[in-house]
This record gives sequence, C-alpha cells and structure tokens, in this order.
Amino acid sequence: MSLHGQLIEGLPYVEGVLNYAGQADDKPRKYASQRSARSAAPAHEPHTVRIRDMRPVAEFASLDREAFVLLNHRSAVADFSDETAIRQIYYREAERLVAQVTGGTRVVVFDHTVRRRIEGVADRVPGAPRQPSTQIHGDYSVNSGPQRVRDIMGGEAETLLKSRFAIVNVWRPIRGPLRDAPLALCDASSVAAEDWVAADLVYGDRTGEYYLMRYRPSHHWYYVPAMRTDEVLLLKCFDSAEDGRSRFVPHTAFIDPTASTDIPPRESIELRAFVFYEG
Repeated sequence: MSLHGQLIEGLPYVEGVLNYAGQADDKPRKYASQRSARSAAPAHEPHTVRIRDMRPVAEFASLDREAFVLLNHRSAVADFSDETAIRQIYYREAERLVAQVTGGTRVVVFDHTVRRRIEGVADRVPGAPRQPSTQIHGDYSVNSGPQRVRDIMGGEAETLLKSRFAIVNVWRPIRGPLRDAPLALCDASSVAAEDWVAADLVYGDRTGEYYLMRYRPSHHWYYVPAMRTDEVLLLKCFDSAEDGRSRFVPHTAFIDPTASTDIPPRESIELRAFVFYEG
C-alpha cells in the first residue's frame, strides 16, 4: 500500500516554498562552476506546498513505489571531514546497506558530496563547501543514467547495461538533529512523465543531463523532521526498468518555516551507488 493510501491527510505537515521549473524557451542549462557568468541556475517557479512528516508512515515507503525509504543506520565513521574514512569505511557500509535493501547482486559507490550550508553563499562557489540544492530536481535522466555507467565502469559497462540497474543516493545528516534546510522528497508515484524537464549540467570536460520538474498540485511531498545522524534516506535516482515501478525521485532542500533562527546550519553527506541486477 502506498503512502498516499495511509490517510496522509491526517499527517503533521509544514507549508514550505519549493522551486519548480520555470518557463524556458530553450533546454535549461546549469554550469557546474560559478566561475562563469553563464552559470546562473535555470529559471524557477516557487510554489508553497504541504510537506508532510514522513515518520508516521515511513514503514510503508518503498524504493519501487515512492522511490525513497528511511532507515536506521549507525556509521562507524566519526569524522565526515576525513576523506580516507569516507572512502574506506563509509563506502563499504553503504554498499552493504544498499545491497541488503535492494537485493542487487552488485553495488558500487562511485562518488560522494559533503554539504555544509553557509548563509548567502551559492552552490559551487570556488573555495566554499557545497551548498544544499534549492531547486527541485532528479539527479539523472533516461539518457544520463546509462552514460554514468559508461563513464565509471569502463570495459564492463556494456555488459552491465544489458541487465537492469539503478542508481541510489544514500543521504545522511552529519550534524543532528537536522532542522536547517531539510530534504523534501516527492512521492514518485504522484509524478507524471510529462512533469519532468530535461536539463543540461555542464562540466569542464563533459555535459551531463538531469531533471527539473514542472508544478502539479497533486504532487505529494514528505520530509523527516529533526533527522538524526543515525538515520539515512535512500533515494532511487534512476532505474532502467520500465515495468511500472518508479524510476526517479524529485527532491530538494527547503526552509522549514517552523524552525527557530538559532539552529546549527545543515551538514550532510550523500553517496551515489550503482545497483546492478545481473543475470
């Protein structure tokens, strides 16, 4: 049974402003560097929406339906500024967790991002930490999901692409309980195919593609209030299966209007992992 079937109208909620895709004459384009004046974010269209507390219905969530799940998971990493510990310990922890939840035959973590919010600083400013993303998006498109496998997996890629695969984001606060710029997640089963807007993400050596999303009043949004450091969200950002299961999850940071002004700024880490279903 979906979250929508769990009497969600009775759930606690906040009303937050989320940035949907604005009108554009051409394909939206975002530059992965603030060094250029061309790097302005794509046009956005703010909407005030109801963002429901996920906790009372979290046990009903599914990666194949809503495209997100909330889990308890304590990491052995004590300091997430330690890149060596992240790669040697946290990557392996995440791979085991994702394999257990998804049933994938092989899980490969291929990158991570640590975000530390600084008031008034835009994302991707040289010398500053990565900032929370404030426009609704999906990390990969139907085109860029397979291309990322080719980019990372080298000579194995074409064989791996013959079977189903997914890309899962493992998202965790590294300072908690998190009340500043929490993550809002849209129930993927409430999103229509025509809601997605493909956009270019331009790097110095390649151009990727991701999704923005058009507004629809029937979208169902959730968040985890005061998320703890021993909790993780798994977000399915891509699925090659075209059998009716959810394939992409829209998500964004937002400002909780009920949060006090003296809360610590958001610090979080996200890993991205391939999940291969070989054979």
